Amino acid sequence: MADALARPTVAVSRPPRQPTTAAAAAPLTVRKPLSRWGWTAAWATLSVLTLLPIYWLAIVALRPRVELMGNYSLLPTSLSLENIRAVVTSDTFVRYLSNSVVVASCNAVLSTTVAIGAAYALSRFRLAGRDNIFFWLLTNRMAPVAAFLLPVYLLFTRVFAYGDWSLLDTKLGLILLYTVFNVPFAVWMLQGMIDAIPEELDEAAFVDGAGSMRVLWSVLLPILRPGLAVTLMFTWIFAWNEYLFASRLTNVNARTIPTALAEFVGVTGTNWGELAALALVTMAPGAVLVVFLQRHIIAGLTAGAVK
Repeated sequence: MADALARPTVAVSRPPRQPTTAAAAAPLTVRKPLSRWGWTAAWATLSVLTLLPIYWLAIVALRPRVELMGNYSLLPTSLSLENIRAVVTSDTFVRYLSNSVVVASCNAVLSTTVAIGAAYALSRFRLAGRDNIFFWLLTNRMAPVAAFLLPVYLLFTRVFAYGDWSLLDTKLGLILLYTVFNVPFAVWMLQGMIDAIPEELDEAAFVDGAGSMRVLWSVLLPILRPGLAVTLMFTWIFAWNEYLFASRLTNVNARTIPTALAEFVGVTGTNWGELAALALVTMAPGAVLVVFLQRHIIAGLTAGAVK
């Protein structure tokens, strides 16, 4: 009996059970990522579809007037600058261009300046109802612009009016109106960028005796430089391209470039050559702005992506 107790036990290992179903026995298939040539072809197709309307706009603007109604090919037989020359040398175009530059530039600077303080307060201070304030700001961008047209018209003609003077058909009225609609967007962009900056930098400045304004001016603004450039660019482009308010709240003195596009459509027909030329010239400042600020745009758009 003692020998039986002292006898060592041997563990028997069983082989793992093999799958019996056909689905389990099937080999795993690994999807191969799209090849380099596939991605190149996809991006090339998207680029062609995006640039084709701009190319056609340029072809219509550079075609002689006698060929506009008879030649619809993508490759023009002759080119001419008569449409662009007629638009650029017009006194009306110069006046509309100056109005657009003043309104868009002042709106961009004013919107970004107001948004910096609001974004800093929403990001760094524990305000009562902070989330509700931020949501209320964003709702101004969610509503359709046409819903504000009649109330704004009444404000311009009845409330903000003194004698014969009113905000109707003034550059000041457009600047203030565009600022109201662009500040929420600017606050949304800048708050995400400020949230991505560590608060330890603020605390270190506070220890050195700096106040809130000093921290904002000397610590945060240098870091926010790419974000400020992006915000300025977007608010400038929004004001430059806006049509509805500019066409209904201005008559002569404060008309902007987008409103001039409708003037080429008349009772006798549409001047397609000059219309395309004006549209091409209108797109040029925005394109130049994007090219010069491309490095800041990439840095600014990705500034608040990772925290």
